[in-house]
Amino acid sequence: MIVLLLTLRPIVAFWVAVGIATAYAGAFVLLGPIGISLNMLSTFAFLLVLGIVVDDAIVVGEGIHSEANRIGGGVNASIAGAQLVAKPVIFGVITTILAFLPWLFVSGSTSEFTRHITWVVILALGFSLVESLWILPSHLSSMKPRQNLKGFGKFQKRIADSILHFAHNHYRKIGGWAVTHRYLTTSIFIAVLIIGFGLFSTGWVKKSFMPDIESDEIIVNVVMPEGAPYSRALEILAQLQAAELALVEEVNQRTEGEGVLIENWYTRSRRDSVLAIVKLAPPEVRDMTAKEASIRLRELMGDVPDAREVSVQYTQNNNGPGFELSIRHPDLDVLRAATADLETQLRTYETLYDVRNNLEGATEEIRLTMKPGTAKLGLTLADVNRQVRQAYFGEEVQRLPRDGQDVRVKVRYPLESRQSIESLKNFRVRTNDGRELPLLAVADLEYAPGITRIQRWNGNRAARVSADLKEQVRGDIMEDLEENFFPEWEKRYPGIIRGAVGQAEGEQRFIAEVMGLYMMAFFAMYTMLAVAFRSYWQPILILIAMPYAFVGAIFGHSVLGLTMAIFSYFGIAAAAGVVVNDNLVLMDYCNRLRDKGMDARKAIIEAGVVRFRPILLTSVTTIVGLTPMMLERSIQAAFLQPVVVALAFGVFFAFFVTLLMVPSLYSIGLDIGEFFSGIKKWVRSKLPGRSHSDVETTSP
Repeated sequence: MIVLLLTLRPIVAFWVAVGIATAYAGAFVLLGPIGISLNMLSTFAFLLVLGIVVDDAIVVGEGIHSEANRIGGGVNASIAGAQLVAKPVIFGVITTILAFLPWLFVSGSTSEFTRHITWVVILALGFSLVESLWILPSHLSSMKPRQNLKGFGKFQKRIADSILHFAHNHYRKIGGWAVTHRYLTTSIFIAVLIIGFGLFSTGWVKKSFMPDIESDEIIVNVVMPEGAPYSRALEILAQLQAAELALVEEVNQRTEGEGVLIENWYTRSRRDSVLAIVKLAPPEVRDMTAKEASIRLRELMGDVPDAREVSVQYTQNNNGPGFELSIRHPDLDVLRAATADLETQLRTYETLYDVRNNLEGATEEIRLTMKPGTAKLGLTLADVNRQVRQAYFGEEVQRLPRDGQDVRVKVRYPLESRQSIESLKNFRVRTNDGRELPLLAVADLEYAPGITRIQRWNGNRAARVSADLKEQVRGDIMEDLEENFFPEWEKRYPGIIRGAVGQAEGEQRFIAEVMGLYMMAFFAMYTMLAVAFRSYWQPILILIAMPYAFVGAIFGHSVLGLTMAIFSYFGIAAAAGVVVNDNLVLMDYCNRLRDKGMDARKAIIEAGVVRFRPILLTSVTTIVGLTPMMLERSIQAAFLQPVVVALAFGVFFAFFVTLLMVPSLYSIGLDIGEFFSGIKKWVRSKLPGRSHSDVETTSP
């Protein structure tokens, strides 16, 4: 609001701000009927669409202000100003809605939150269009040219005039230089684009499907194998408590007793698990993030070799292990060996910890096999197994009602007759004719690894190998495995099948679906703009800034050390909507100047000069409004920061694309048109029966 008051007339700034509230109020009214509640996601969507709503209001308000100064104000000036920018504003809103529309058709659980964001954006933009083209002109219809300014009005006019002065005297020279050296200018922007995508593809920018929202507590859960004694759980509990005390001592030594990391903790042990919940101090007062604290706590805890699973959770959304692979093979022994081999390799990476698999531990069990000739006695293996089970585990013979519940009554051997393996030597099996034979006379006993659970994937026995990541380097690890480990590993275990699972599998499926939806959305944008501008290549100029919104987000995440996640792409879509609006305003005004007879290259520079202030204000207001969120350290802000960074840096980069690269590309397009026009004239001049006076000339 302060930026608007300083750069626009107070009446324009006031009604622009009111227009934002009006658009939001209209969207808020319709959220309930379509099943969208006011929650964190919908509130976040209102923040996301703020830049686009401001852009529409600023463009229309600036147009009315210019016409009021030109013709003296009044209703006619208000109508003329709105009509002047109606075309780019309308198509800007439609293209932005198309940019968000694919998120409405995403399948799976992801759609539960993408639909909240998409509907808020669509409704807010729809009401923004109504407000900026019908309501705002009515409010500004009484605006007259200003005279005899004093106080704040004089100060504000000086700031507004300084922006116009910069546009007319400095940007005109910069834009002229960019158009004159158009091929150099375009090459520089293409180089920036290549560098940005290089940072993204080579792993310089961390990527994750879902963002890690740090919590204010760390949860450590140690799952014990079946049959583990309770005394071992108590040993691990003491090991965990010692690690907590060591972490507190480290913080005290590093901060000389002034730092606070842990407020309190809770621990408990059971036969099958050990749990610890560590409550951290607020992020504003501690010098370690929750992730750093959890990793250090895990290091101080040391190895727990006999644990089935050790998990350390420090996020609110609990995305699961950062690294997961599925391994499949029909032979269980081969699967176990391949899994162990892969785990050994993964433990060589310093960025991975708690490498584990979900194969159940192989506990020893006794297996019975029938001796030859026992079939003549009428005994089968099932008969023998059933009798052994009845004797040692018991057979239910009755249920007695007691206190509203059933009490099961089982019959089995007395405790002294079934508490040792040696008792099997005296066990007797009853045949169908009533005879009793020693168990060892009809069956052989052997020890073998037991199987408590068999997991399958597409018909094959499957195992899942997982690990936690200290840093978001899954892509680098997979690349190293593909080059240096998997080729030999697959030769050692023929028939082994591996595949992505967990986050990686969901990410691949999600990206493939979104890419398909966005291909249709881009085609719809291009088709609509081609019809509106009656040109095949001007829509390309208008949409050319969209990749730079993505590149800006890449640089922003890289500079601030953030991880690009699914929410970052919402910020990119919002930034793309802002810059497409700016390009539409620029190209529409350029076409108006050309229709009046102005030279094409002069027209594109003049359009940039005239539209410099609304384009600048849109970028500045968006960035200034988002800066406090980028600098905030609270847990709630961490959820929104990837979106905010993507939007702010995307708008910043696209500002230069709109005012420098688009005019350069426009001039290159004129060069191409002139080149083909020259070829056409030359060909026609060579045709028989055509004189030079018959040759048509075309304007690029």
